Amino acid sequence: MSHETVLALAALPQDLRNALAAEYAVVGADDAAAGEARIAVTTGMVGADAAAMAARPGLRLIASMGVGLDKIDLKAARARGIAVSHTPDELTEDVADFAIGLMYSAARRIADADRFVRAGRWMQGRMSPGISLHRKRAGVVGLGRIGAAIAGRAAGIGMQVGWTGPRPKPEAPWTYYPDVAALAEWADVLILATPGGAETRHMVDARALAALGPRGVLVNIARGSVVDEAALLAALEGGGIAAAGLDVFASEPALDPRFLALENAVLAPHYASLTHETRAAIIARMLRDIAAFRRGEAFYDAAA
Repeated sequence: MSHETVLALAALPQDLRNALAAEYAVVGADDAAAGEARIAVTTGMVGADAAAMAARPGLRLIASMGVGLDKIDLKAARARGIAVSHTPDELTEDVADFAIGLMYSAARRIADADRFVRAGRWMQGRMSPGISLHRKRAGVVGLGRIGAAIAGRAAGIGMQVGWTGPRPKPEAPWTYYPDVAALAEWADVLILATPGGAETRHMVDARALAALGPRGVLVNIARGSVVDEAALLAALEGGGIAAAGLDVFASEPALDPRFLALENAVLAPHYASLTHETRAAIIARMLRDIAAFRRGEAFYDAAA
């Protein structure tokens, strides 16, 4: 084991903690050795704010598990000369797969069908119909790595694809819409794959949900903050949209209990990237980046 101290700024998943502990001395924020740490590890959901950096002037690297950077103050990191690594490539394919899975589960009522059979209701009659997806319109909000992977999958299963984002990408083969409301008006399924943060907070509001309409389906594998949850709950409860597949929520894991009563909402515990293969790839990437930092070698620095 190296004598390097690694500070855990968040409650780390056990597999990551074990991998780090095999090579480094992993300490918590209250540990006496925390002050000597040059390297801190966090998660995309917890991040690291300016105060956390200011309290530890010796920090030179923050390694984050996940793709999201909205909870890490990159400006503060840059000002203090702290490099920031994350794992933007490792989860793309699994998250895109899960988005399509949520779309099918919500529209074709797969989770509802499972509950129907387990509750013995099949003996009393048949379920009401779901919503077909073939040849329907998939609107993707955010055409980064994950959004593009989702768009490609949707096109591959026979859907028309449109998208929106901060700026057009002429190289993208799908139709660009100027804003979320315009895309929702066109789409049958609205799939959210945009980063979180102040710029995208409540991007999907009551207006966008009304544009999606009573036969529309919402899928969110982005961040809970992207959706106005009060408006979403009202739309799901009142038939403003048909269904939703949700992997993220405004407050996690203590989500609004009204979601639990909704038969037309498929709920997942921020699970889109959780496969054995992706977990191993993410941890390997973090260990490589930390090792590169210690050797003075190049690695992707999001704060640069």
